[in-house]
Amino acid sequence: MFDKIKDIKNSMKAIKDLKTQFGDVDMTNPEAMLKSMGVDMNDLNQHFESQFTSSVELKFINDSDNVNPEYAYKSDSGFDLRASEDVWVFPNSRALIPTGLKFNIPDGYEIQVRSKSGLALNQGLMVLNSPGTVDSGYQGEVKVILFNTTKDRIKIEKGQKIAQAVLCPVVNGKWVNLIKVNELQEKDRNDKGFGSTGL
Repeated sequence: MFDKIKDIKNSMKAIKDLKTQFGDVDMTNPEAMLKSMGVDMNDLNQHFESQFTSSVELKFINDSDNVNPEYAYKSDSGFDLRASEDVWVFPNSRALIPTGLKFNIPDGYEIQVRSKSGLALNQGLMVLNSPGTVDSGYQGEVKVILFNTTKDRIKIEKGQKIAQAVLCPVVNGKWVNLIKVNELQEKDRNDKGFGSTGL
């Protein structure tokens, strides 16, 4: 019993010490608060920046005559995919467009194939299953399903930009345990669906 009283006393002292330590700290100023705990903001920033300085390797084979894929700007999320041959896309129809590209996608990532905004706006062509998923286990040629929303047939020419590819982190199936249950845990939204948050 005396040990429990001693533990409570020590806990109360620790709380009192913390209260004294933070008594003069402006809690609305995170930098001052961290400084009072002996944390140097510059060290903290350098630590976080170092976590994101290592680049991800995305190896590829280019079996086409097209230029190799590259990011146009360092700030871009995606790089362009180009058609490796001429293909006609008929009105209100879809076509599978080859790119000649094969990727070795790192584990824990996927490539998402998305529409190009300019192609969608100017020619009415969009990636039908946008975003299309290329899993890390797939190493075949990436092909793009384009849909023609117009009343005219459109020729995709060899070398033309047809979509963009975005390398995204993802949780692979090997990290997920699918567990069948009879009930789901209550949450704030539950089964409220489309339009439930208002217009």
